[in-house]
Amino acid sequence: MNEDSPDTLDEQQIAAVRQLIARTDDVGRVSEREPRRNLIVWLTRGRWRFRRGRPVVPTLDNPWQDTTCPERAGWRTRAANLRRFEDEFVLAVDYQTCADCRIGWVEQPYTLPRYQRHGLARAGLAALRSEHPGLSWYTLGGHFPDSERFWTVVGTGVPGGYQQGKTCGHVGPG
Repeated sequence: MNEDSPDTLDEQQIAAVRQLIARTDDVGRVSEREPRRNLIVWLTRGRWRFRRGRPVVPTLDNPWQDTTCPERAGWRTRAANLRRFEDEFVLAVDYQTCADCRIGWVEQPYTLPRYQRHGLARAGLAALRSEHPGLSWYTLGGHFPDSERFWTVVGTGVPGGYQQGKTCGHVGPG
């Protein structure tokens, strides 16, 4: 969470970011469910998480997308597209939820530096919370010193406050 953006956004980019924030409900989803693998993970309580290769994560036409996480088996990635200006996602965050324990976890939110401090991460996290109401939200790891202010701001008023918390036995360790 860099406080100083290396590039400033022009008026068109700022308008596009505002439109992206206003459309957090326009989410393209790719489930890529693996029922057999998920059963094995469940039966072994997350100890067996072997996967051959990384999953292929498509880029969808929606402004926001929700796909399989390429780095964490069983997790999802929420990402924001701003293709008029960027060839990559301007925001991505990995997440996992457990309806039984009423807990959600987010990990490694990343916003391209020039788009930081424009509300994208806050909007993306708020959209996840609204899609999964009644959960307390945590992160897996501790917060880097330069990101503590970010987590304080986005965690204010959020059950769990995005403090560090281990996953439950229903989901994998991430």
